[in-house]
Amino acid sequence: MKNIEIGPVSRIEGHGKVTVQVDDSGNVTDAHFHVMEIRGFEKFLEGAAVEEAPRITPRICGVCQTAHHIAAAKATDQVFGLEPPETAKKLRELMLLGQYIHSHALHFYFLAGPDLVMGPESDPAMRNVLGIIKTNPELGMMAIKTRKIGQEITAIVGGKPISPVTAIPGGQSRGITSNQQAELLSKAKNAIELVEQGFEVAKPFFTQYADAIELLGPVETHFASLSKNGGDISFYDGDMKVISPSGDTVHEFAPSDYLDYIEEKVQPWSYMKFPYLKQIGFPEGNYRVGPMARLNVIDNIPTEKASELYAEYKENYGLAQNPLLYHYARLIELMYASERAVQLLEDDSITGTDLRQPLTEKLMTKAEAKESGETRRGVGMIEATRGTLIHDYETDAAGFITRANLIVSTGQNNLAMDIGVQETAKKLIHGEEVSEGLKNQLEMVIRAYDPCLSCATHAIDGSSPIEVDIFDSEGKILKKHMLL
Repeated sequence: MKNIEIGPVSRIEGHGKVTVQVDDSGNVTDAHFHVMEIRGFEKFLEGAAVEEAPRITPRICGVCQTAHHIAAAKATDQVFGLEPPETAKKLRELMLLGQYIHSHALHFYFLAGPDLVMGPESDPAMRNVLGIIKTNPELGMMAIKTRKIGQEITAIVGGKPISPVTAIPGGQSRGITSNQQAELLSKAKNAIELVEQGFEVAKPFFTQYADAIELLGPVETHFASLSKNGGDISFYDGDMKVISPSGDTVHEFAPSDYLDYIEEKVQPWSYMKFPYLKQIGFPEGNYRVGPMARLNVIDNIPTEKASELYAEYKENYGLAQNPLLYHYARLIELMYASERAVQLLEDDSITGTDLRQPLTEKLMTKAEAKESGETRRGVGMIEATRGTLIHDYETDAAGFITRANLIVSTGQNNLAMDIGVQETAKKLIHGEEVSEGLKNQLEMVIRAYDPCLSCATHAIDGSSPIEVDIFDSEGKILKKHMLL
């Protein structure tokens, strides 16, 4: 028996590895994707004032910060019973679109792109973003420009390009001016042009690597995403729809009801949990989220260019199951995000000044809240770039968090990634000698999902407890947390 280790998995956010067990005959007996890091934000949030959650949770990850910011804000809206004004909702959606533009551009061109541009078995020293810039500087600059536009949208609407701050309970803390509107509109139109250019470069890869698309990461699952208006793609709001591997609707539910449909399981080889559809069971209730899942679930993309790309994609691939098609779907969403940003910025109501519904109800003191025993709950669900993101907070009547549950996109794809690694290893590995290129193909299965491991690991079960001390500014221990 031999153990083959691939670690760390490169060109993803966070730290993970793959292990493959090979018997004496050279056949794969088992393989797993391991996530070893832990963040603990579910516990860190306990005891915090819930209105601080939109400022705390963006620190989970420097790539996905806008998604956590907005999901947290939506959860706090519910905790306080506040409905943000329309302008505030549009600004939040625009901020989220900025995240899509920079994140999808980052992943396709810089993280996944080297496998396609250089080839899966190319020299690892060149199979990276520097290799792309050296061999195709025009493509590299296109990627940098596209990503920059997304960051500029986030900076103006969110107040900061990293860890935005403007989404608050009941709306937005500030709006944008007509000058900023004009500036961002010009940039969003430029993004459409850049995405069109990028698509022309990228599209041939999906023909060139047709065999790899069929071979790598085979798994059939359910799919889930938000949608609205009877099937339109939606990143900011909507109800959750779940379809079967054959495309039949299995569930449709409001975000606040997710606990009736989604459950999480722990496995001994990973700190990342394994969500599944509880009414179907584990592992049969395996489901995926993210770009490919969204394009499987929805029926329509209501923008011109993205709609045309989506129609061609559906004609060629139908109900897509192969994970390398996440890359294709990601490009379609990149176009939609750019076009949708233009739609929002051409609407002059985006500069409106009605930005927040204020809290009129007086909160209890902590002592009063403890005596009353009353609780509040808020669930914020959005479509982050990597898939459906859920923030669920319970608070006391004073507004302090007593329990937090974060179900992150990457976690919902965890089981599919693990199975994909197993099945690909069984197909490709026959013997103890494994080439660098073959190892990279196993990494490509994981990379296709654009996993964010920092986002996805928050708490673990009692089999591997971690004790965390929380200090004040003077170094005094305020409390101890056991991450269970």
